[in-house]
Amino acid sequence: MLSICIITIIIIYLSLMIWLNIGFNKVESFSLQDLSNETKFSIVIPFRNEAEMLPQLLQSIVNLNYKKTYFEIVFVDDDSNDSSIRLINESLKNTTIDFNIINNIRSSNSPKKDAITTAIKYAKYDWIITTDADCILPKYWLDCYDEFIQTQTCIAIAGPVKFIGSSSFFTRFQIMDTLSLQAATIGGFGQKKPFLCNGANFAYQISAFNTVNGFDGNTSIASGDDIFLLEKFIKFQKENVHYLKSDKAIVTTAVNTNLKALINQRLRWASKTVNYKAWLPRIIGLIVFITNFSIITLIPLTLFYLISLKTALLIFLIKASIDLLLLFKASRFFKQEPILLSYVFASLLYPFFNSYIAITSSFTSYQWKGRTFKTVKR
Repeated sequence: MLSICIITIIIIYLSLMIWLNIGFNKVESFSLQDLSNETKFSIVIPFRNEAEMLPQLLQSIVNLNYKKTYFEIVFVDDDSNDSSIRLINESLKNTTIDFNIINNIRSSNSPKKDAITTAIKYAKYDWIITTDADCILPKYWLDCYDEFIQTQTCIAIAGPVKFIGSSSFFTRFQIMDTLSLQAATIGGFGQKKPFLCNGANFAYQISAFNTVNGFDGNTSIASGDDIFLLEKFIKFQKENVHYLKSDKAIVTTAVNTNLKALINQRLRWASKTVNYKAWLPRIIGLIVFITNFSIITLIPLTLFYLISLKTALLIFLIKASIDLLLLFKASRFFKQEPILLSYVFASLLYPFFNSYIAITSSFTSYQWKGRTFKTVKR
């Protein structure tokens, strides 16, 4: 009976992964056509004590290929007490880049949502692109968005985010985890059921933002400046919400340097799940959790002879194989195939990691930018 239950769970999970794999293939890669720049962008970058990471971001801004008169940078200072502001001014003051540094106007429990809302009030242009202060922007980033907007009808566009780090197993584990999220993001868009995106690379029209009343209804939740807004855009004009699958649009950021930071980040990401309005991400999250937890239960079930070792190994191999297929597609797109050399060991650890985050995220507080937040259920 236990074997049948677990096998049923695996079949459901297998069906989900096949669905995402098919969706991933449906999203066509976008190639630049060398069109003249037409779209003007307001790039919004909230920051709080990012002096260590800002230099690489600022250099990537200087290196952007796009017409300097066709974009502005709105930096939003969220109560920094380091040298971040000085770094921004010194790096950009002698360039022709239009930039402003404004103070975050706090009005909710979500500093980042407040920062974006504040920036939008100052923005000159209708197209907003949000990114983070610890990111590196690709040279043709704005060209990709511009040409996509010229050739598609859009109100919002989700872009790819690549995580990088040292060559340690800890880094590779994180990269595989984030690749699975990126793969699921692309797969959802391919199936015309988008349910994930990343605020480090997310573009939308101010007019659409205002029409859906921005972050209203989600301000009690610290995170979710991306996914909750995506939900609103989908409800408003689903057919005009797209994914920009281009290697020229990949924003790069670093993985966490220690386990505590990783757990806090994943708790922050997972804390949004209980507040999703859409049913699909809730169901997908539940299927993933139940499946990973079931894999863990194989250990005591095998030890107490409630399930055969052969059956347990078969179940694990089926799950690992279908996961690897989706990960391989994502790693190939992001050109990170070598990290899959650690896949076997990572696949043994991941069920424990995923289950821990899923179980504790609903009642445990987390640290973010030097502040403590708790999960809030609407």
